[in-house]
Amino acid sequence: MALGFANGRRLLRMPMTETQTFLDLRSRLFGIAYRMLGTRQEAEDAVQEAYLRWRQAEAGSVRSPEAWLVSVTTRLCIDRLRTLKVDREAYVGPWLPEPIVTEVASPETELERAQHLSVAFLLMLERLSPEERASFLLHEVLDFDYTEIAGALQRSEGACRQLVYRARQRLGEPRGRFRPSPAQHRALVEQFVAATTAGDIGRIVALLSDDAQLVADGGGTARTVFKPLQGAERIARLFHVIARQVSEHAARLDYRLVLVNGELGLLRLFNDTLHSVLAFETDEDRILSIGIVANPAKLSGAGALGLPGT
Repeated sequence: MALGFANGRRLLRMPMTETQTFLDLRSRLFGIAYRMLGTRQEAEDAVQEAYLRWRQAEAGSVRSPEAWLVSVTTRLCIDRLRTLKVDREAYVGPWLPEPIVTEVASPETELERAQHLSVAFLLMLERLSPEERASFLLHEVLDFDYTEIAGALQRSEGACRQLVYRARQRLGEPRGRFRPSPAQHRALVEQFVAATTAGDIGRIVALLSDDAQLVADGGGTARTVFKPLQGAERIARLFHVIARQVSEHAARLDYRLVLVNGELGLLRLFNDTLHSVLAFETDEDRILSIGIVANPAKLSGAGALGLPGT
């Protein structure tokens, strides 16, 4: 018997081999839970609950630990998401996922397939029912076959095929058919920093697609735009006003390049205090959307970067 740990928390005693099995799969389980629930703490709670159920299971009755743990984690997330959807309907202003922020120079985040972790992708998943979301993620992101999905959701294979089909229909065709290279994405983000710092409306408009969208999540506590902005001109005017106000009040505005859910994004700081995290959806030569997370409750992860105000 031995002690195990998950996310720094002491776990109850169980055979080391079973604890190690869980720890080996923990990154994948957290990836599923985070994509389902959209916040780090909710994902951690789901994975911890899955561990507790794993500890109580009869080891000899589990033929595939991975399938068992994925199934339990997925069902826990479906149940939790039903409650969270009610809470999010009462949320003040737009709701965005909690960003996972890491240093640009750091190794890839533990989560698999960063292209399916972007804030834009997670926000898009909000259109789906909990069951559709689970089926779509398991099939399209994690490459589970319909037999495995049926086992995880405790539904028939035919029903799971229908869930994935409906999810695809709801999500539609992504706007960006061709994914930009990291260099193209970085160039747009860096040009955005230069243009918005200067408050140059013309340069900002040139960087944005005509139908670009900006969504800001202040959670009712942070100062930011309350409704989504649509169109390059409207978004450019917002950043022009911010730059002008910074200048008029002799304040300091800084941007810091970071990875936001595995893609290059920004931390925005006013007078050296973190205000928000910016995530970008881009194509080869334009910015398609900007997500701004300013809700202080969702910025705790940036505290690991040693910033003030977190």
